[in-house]
Amino acid sequence: MRRLDTLTLLAVTIALWFAIAVEVFLHQLPCPLCLLQRVAFTMVGIGLLLNLRFGVCPMHYGVVILSSLAGLAVAARQVLLHILPGNPGFGSPFLGLHLYTWAAIAFFALLAYSGTALMLAFARQNGTLRRFSFPEKCVVMAFFAIALINLISTVFECGPGPCTSHSFGYHWFRPWLGE
Repeated sequence: MRRLDTLTLLAVTIALWFAIAVEVFLHQLPCPLCLLQRVAFTMVGIGLLLNLRFGVCPMHYGVVILSSLAGLAVAARQVLLHILPGNPGFGSPFLGLHLYTWAAIAFFALLAYSGTALMLAFARQNGTLRRFSFPEKCVVMAFFAIALINLISTVFECGPGPCTSHSFGYHWFRPWLGE
């Protein structure tokens, strides 16, 4: 189970890194719904991280499940906003689907994984503190790095207040960009 949680955390980390790469290199700033999906992926990662650090626990999978449900709700909302024929969607498609559609699929897969893992976790519960192996440390560090980068990016985009649907651009950089 520990290896599967590590691989799942790696997949979540890669998804977050990919999202930030699209933002930075393709200059496609995330909308507020996209930012909420990133938060949900980050919370999923925290639930998995708790399993790696303290051992498999149903409560940790509860964090993953609730975060995946929230992420799926937000991603499904965004899919439904762009489902009409002729609607170009938001952002560029990747392998034929927009990132929010991939997010919906990923959150559904995370729910299926967590439900299965939760059933197995009930069979053997323990909450002892464990040391990370070297590969786990690498995945954990990559996860923390991308979580921090997403937080900084969101603060730069939205500024000190709430992020609105019209906040496309880096709010705190506008004075220097002449906007």
